[in-house]
This record gives sequence, structure tokens and C-alpha cells, in this order.
Amino acid sequence: MNRARDWFKQAQYNLLHAQRSIDMGDYAWACFAAHQAAEAALKGLHLRLGQVAWGHSVSHLLLTLPGRKAPSEELVAFARFLDKQYIPSRYPDAHPDGPASENYTLSEARYALEAAEKILLFCGAGL
Repeated sequence: MNRARDWFKQAQYNLLHAQRSIDMGDYAWACFAAHQAAEAALKGLHLRLGQVAWGHSVSHLLLTLPGRKAPSEELVAFARFLDKQYIPSRYPDAHPDGPASENYTLSEARYALEAAEKILLFCGAGL
């Protein structure tokens, strides 16, 4: 049984969670949820293409898709930005001081959401 669609549905839910986190002013968590949305969408696309993918690097998942043309530079840049959200958005010792929740801005959260939306669009076309 291929669970690609389940991964993509989870990606959509994670994207919604990112938006809700922005609405609540929880910008660090919005960045993490955006990362999770992109990761899940790409893992779903890997499954759809017959490959099981492991790891949490959005850019690696994007660049190692089998049998697809290379993604645009813009999409790779979005993926690399999301990679930088995986750990610092959750851990206080990833910042000079203060908890992660005090180290993220609305503009960063919006950019992370936009990045995830673009990656979901890219993946959705392949599912």
C-alpha cells in the first residue's frame, strides 16, 4: 500500500497549523510547522515516485527526488530556509539568549509559510 496521499494530507494539516500559529503570534512554532509541512509533502512525493526517503532536510529531500527535472533555484532557496527552522525554532540554546519563542518575527513566520506553500504546490503537482 502506497501512503503518499496520507503524507500529503499530513503536509496540508501541518501547513494549516503553521498559519494558525501565525494567527496566535507563535512565530517560532509557525516556522517549525512550515518545515514539517514541506518535509511531509516531499516524503509523500518520494513515495509516489517509488522511493522511501528518510531524514529531515527539506533541501536534501527536494534535490534527491528520483526521475524529476531539477527544482528551480527559488524552490531550493525556500527549502534551505526551512532547513534552518528545524532545530532553532524549538530549542533555546540555539539562540544567544531567550527562548526560541522570543527569537522569531512575524516576517520570518510568513516567509516560512510561503516557502512551505510553494513546496506543497510543487509536490501536489506530482501526486
